[in-house]
Amino acid sequence: MTTLNEPGAAYRIEAPGPGTIPQPTKGGDQQMSTAEQALRRLELTVTRRLDGLLHGVHQGLLPGPGSETGDSRVYVPGEDDVRRMDWAVTARTTIPHVRDLIADRELETWALADLSPSMDFGTADTDKRDLVVAAVGAIGFLSSRMGDKFGALVLHDEFIHRMPARTGRPALFGLLHSLMDAPRGRIVPDPPDLAEGIEVLSASRRRRGMRLIVSDFLDAHPDLDPEAERAWERPIRRLAARHQVLAVEVIDPRELELPDVGRVAFADPETGKVREVHLSPKVRHAYAEAAAAQREGTRRALRRAGIAHLVLRTDRDWVFDVAQFVLRQRRMSHLAHRRAT
Repeated sequence: MTTLNEPGAAYRIEAPGPGTIPQPTKGGDQQMSTAEQALRRLELTVTRRLDGLLHGVHQGLLPGPGSETGDSRVYVPGEDDVRRMDWAVTARTTIPHVRDLIADRELETWALADLSPSMDFGTADTDKRDLVVAAVGAIGFLSSRMGDKFGALVLHDEFIHRMPARTGRPALFGLLHSLMDAPRGRIVPDPPDLAEGIEVLSASRRRRGMRLIVSDFLDAHPDLDPEAERAWERPIRRLAARHQVLAVEVIDPRELELPDVGRVAFADPETGKVREVHLSPKVRHAYAEAAAAQREGTRRALRRAGIAHLVLRTDRDWVFDVAQFVLRQRRMSHLAHRRAT
């Protein structure tokens, strides 16, 4: 397993396997310093710009002794504690009522991070891989309260690497270090796809919690019919049936439209195939339509699965997008609660 030695030292690598991401070992001191500074900036960004705005508490999934008050119910003599009597409801209904309590339990969050070769791309101030680390770090820093655990599965090369769920900021820093320092994806014969990663995520940890999926949701053979079922749609539905799921779609503006630059050589990062194309107005228009259809299909598939969908772009302020998304979700949840009552 990838481990971190004494402060200022490089990563120590054991034999690579399905549970580890191989890390570069050259220039250890300088690389560690750069990664540490980047992660510190990420933590400060989340703490200053998001933590005070988005911080909240999570309640347990099962009823039981705790500090959070739940619903009122009729008092059962001999079974209920009179100290939990709900006097307001009792006075209003003239029937003795007690208030149940909800146990405070730790939250276990697992992230599925896509580090396939298609994520090593970016034409703006940052690339898609940087947004993957930013999204995982933001959710990790915001959810790392007392006793909470955070783990990750990573799609990289021919393996699905597993980072065990641990508590505390040091463990989260180690996980983010591994994501930042992972080498660029290689072209492999049969790499695991997103559907396989979601299946492993669903089967590996059955305990209810939060699941984060960060990917560009680009298929090797995309279906441009927005109503067609995606290969990962059924696995993500099964995952959402048990857990709270957040899908973060990472895109670059050049994946949506092509510039007017004449003849260009395109290389597929997943297969290595190269093809020269003349970017005429007709080609650029057809590409823009196909890209829009692919993104719309992703949006509809996630909506059919009942999953929250956040889009991060390499040419936008990701902190603003995360804050706007979460505030919108809270507003919708508050309105739904008001209609229910």
